[in-house]
Amino acid sequence: MITPKYSAYEKEKKVGEGTYAVVYQGWAIPNTALDKRKVAIKKIKIGQFKDGLDMSAIREVKLLKELHHVNIVELIDVFAHKTNLNLVLEFLDADLEMIIKNKNVVFSAGDIKSWMLMMLRGLFHCHRNFILHRDLKPNNLLLSSTGQLKIADFGLAREFGDPTRAMTSQAVTRWYRAPDLLLGAKQYGTAVDMWSVGCIFAELMLRTPYFAAETDIGQLQTIFRALGTPTEEDWPGLKSLPDYHEFAMHPKTALSVLFTAASNDTLDLLQRMIIYDPLKRITSEQALDHVYFRNLPRPTDPSRLPKDTNGQTQQNTAADELIKAEESTASKRKLDVQQGDGSNTSKLHDMTLK
Repeated sequence: MITPKYSAYEKEKKVGEGTYAVVYQGWAIPNTALDKRKVAIKKIKIGQFKDGLDMSAIREVKLLKELHHVNIVELIDVFAHKTNLNLVLEFLDADLEMIIKNKNVVFSAGDIKSWMLMMLRGLFHCHRNFILHRDLKPNNLLLSSTGQLKIADFGLAREFGDPTRAMTSQAVTRWYRAPDLLLGAKQYGTAVDMWSVGCIFAELMLRTPYFAAETDIGQLQTIFRALGTPTEEDWPGLKSLPDYHEFAMHPKTALSVLFTAASNDTLDLLQRMIIYDPLKRITSEQALDHVYFRNLPRPTDPSRLPKDTNGQTQQNTAADELIKAEESTASKRKLDVQQGDGSNTSKLHDMTLK
């Protein structure tokens, strides 16, 4: 095994810094296998912290080493240097949140279908390899200069398979967190990712987050006002969830009332993603086979998708998302340890890419 050297990469400039990590834009030095490729170097300050951040970072490396797909961010290299863990990632220009928020960018139903198709393809690759992402949201969906969407930030991801295994319910950013997690579910599977996908689907159409609240209780109330308060009939086992209590009853409202321009197949797919009962929620494989992707309009070719043209602001924001992701992962890692959601990981020196 040839261990990659720190000198194989040249840092061009710092593009983001936080408590736990620094992100640099840089290059692979010529005469290496990468031959002057632009890269993002994420330097994680492991040596200064004892709160489990290193385990999350190592887990992210471990999973990215196993996942190779055009719609998942590529981990090019990883190496330890002094007290830091350095992740060398493909350089990506923007993320989906930037596109959604930029009101100067206009996109079509075909554009939305293209982004959804790429997200689901990447997610299906995760799920068929028994990996839950557990933090899907627009700023973790990075966009390349050729328009490819790539799922990033696997710091909260977990391998799954044992239905009895307890995991923390404090996963996923609140606005994209499934109601089963908000009600304290400890055993769960791919349905939690699919709820997040549904929230992102809705956000692409609305150009604003579908469910947004400042507290977990507020988040549930926001969901119930939008979709109707669930009952045991809708969701068998609802009342046995750890944090269940009685909520004000809100009537069900048809999705077509809010999504007035959406086609019937669009509404059907969205409804299947945000159904309350996780056992009835559509899977990534089923979603890819949904009639929505076969009907017109066709998905826009990635190279023709709208781009955010904010230049340097765009690059800095993408780097900031890497930083925020690391800090969010670090805080949530504490809950993993407290609630028994640890998993076996390799030691730091085993994380060097082969």
